[in-house]
Amino acid sequence: MGRVQDRVVIVTGGAGGIGAAASRAVAAEGGKLVVADLDAAAAANVAQEIVDAGGEATSIRVDVTDRAQVKAMIAAAIDSFGELNVIFNNAGMNRPRGFMDVDEENFDQIVRVNTWGAIVCTQEAARQMIAQGKGGKIVNTGSIASRQAFWDFVPYCVAKFGILALTQATARGLIEHGITVNAFAPGVVDTPMWIGLNEDIRAIHDQPIEADPMREFATGTLVGRAAAPEELTPFLVYLASPESDYMTGQMYMVDGGQVLV
Repeated sequence: MGRVQDRVVIVTGGAGGIGAAASRAVAAEGGKLVVADLDAAAAANVAQEIVDAGGEATSIRVDVTDRAQVKAMIAAAIDSFGELNVIFNNAGMNRPRGFMDVDEENFDQIVRVNTWGAIVCTQEAARQMIAQGKGGKIVNTGSIASRQAFWDFVPYCVAKFGILALTQATARGLIEHGITVNAFAPGVVDTPMWIGLNEDIRAIHDQPIEADPMREFATGTLVGRAAAPEELTPFLVYLASPESDYMTGQMYMVDGGQVLV
């Protein structure tokens, strides 16, 4: 039996990067996956890979900031697998700007997707878990930017500090229903988001096209490099599994030693 055998798990932002790696890893340990993403085709591809490998998965398009779509995502899990046991609030985005150039649109977009989206998903998943009466697990994606702030990332830092607050507050409120809430905080991870971040940072600092500022930033970790998404997934499986039942309200650094707390 797998470590998350027959647990029904939703992964938002599940079509690429950390989300796709987490979806595959949870499925390999017996979980039943709902791969949810704004990119419906990419989500369907990840779900099909899982099915082709002998696992159980379905997919759905979701904008995590739209409550009606989040409710439809929860319903898809119930329709496909009968219940919901774990939600991994992983959907997120960033558009770095120097602090003096941050405007309302930039701030609103980043905080709405990263923080409001996690709030909506937590509310709707918790309603389902409470109705089931069997407890559940909520896992949030934080960041080193949940623990340290950076000049070019102020809206993102506000959003990810918000994930820390959300994790602590909901852990306090949901434990009476047997629902635990935890988060993990990656540092620099080699995902498709890296490309856009590099483009934005090069533009902010007028760097040449060959510059790779994210890779340079990753050398500041004690490990000295960026992480591959697959290096994070064993811990994510752990947070989804019964092995972590005594843990709640925490944000765990999985960042190669970039932030020491």
